Amino acid sequence: MGQWAAYAQFDRREAFTQNYNDTTVKEKADTSDKLFSFAEYFGGLGHKRTTRIGTLAAGSAIFVGGMQIYNKQYWKLPIVYTGLLAGFGGGTWTYLRYKKTDDPWCKNAFPWFFAGGALMYWATILDGTICYHPDRKPLPGRATLYSLLCPGMGQIYNGEAWKVPIYWACLMGSVHFYVTNKTNYERYRWIYNQASDPETSASTPIAAETAKWYRDEYRRYRDYSMLALVGFYLLQVIDANVFAYLGDFEVNDNISVRIQPSVISSYENYASLDSPCGYRPANGYRPMVPDAYGLAFALRF
Repeated sequence: MGQWAAYAQFDRREAFTQNYNDTTVKEKADTSDKLFSFAEYFGGLGHKRTTRIGTLAAGSAIFVGGMQIYNKQYWKLPIVYTGLLAGFGGGTWTYLRYKKTDDPWCKNAFPWFFAGGALMYWATILDGTICYHPDRKPLPGRATLYSLLCPGMGQIYNGEAWKVPIYWACLMGSVHFYVTNKTNYERYRWIYNQASDPETSASTPIAAETAKWYRDEYRRYRDYSMLALVGFYLLQVIDANVFAYLGDFEVNDNISVRIQPSVISSYENYASLDSPCGYRPANGYRPMVPDAYGLAFALRF
């Protein structure tokens, strides 16, 4: 017992004084907390290094087509750039022509051109996300991008499709209440403007003060609906990210309890006297605290 105690004492003293940092190796800057790195992004495009999917998507949001280059799917680039040029280029041309000539066809066409360009841009990012190392699963970055690009898609990727109707019901409900409250806000704002204008002789169904109260109420409800929409959208993104990280978390029914005798030594016996929190008596001698005997309780789950 005395031999074991001496060994334990040596081990504890070494643990308090040991330096675990390797001073012979020059520290390198930690880049794991960087949201975006140009060196990582362009190194991935040159196929010289592996690029994180978040960095790749952020860079491809500006340098469109980067994800296709990283995935070595060069044949998709002409389709991407042709679609973007047709959408945004055609939208710009028809919009400028509408401003000059007031052509009704251009007035109706330019929003559709811009919508087509935006759809192609969205599809380019989604395609790059799907084709990014398809053998790696689960990948939290991919799940996050899926939910950012298409609400509920990250939950399907995580194998939790039952959540999709819940999130879509919340999102569609928020959109419904936003549109309804916005319509009523515009209605009562118009009534208030008519009723409070002294130069307008038209009669209004309600008084100006009543219309003002309804206007303010529906404006507040409209803002609340928008906050709810944004909140549910962000919630499903966070949900996809968190549960993708927990995909490898092992949960089983193996719950066990182990109780065994144990010798508990006081840490004061092994703390350095030179430490700021160490106790140093006047004579420089600190008495040893005797060991305590008890039971060790271990719970595994």
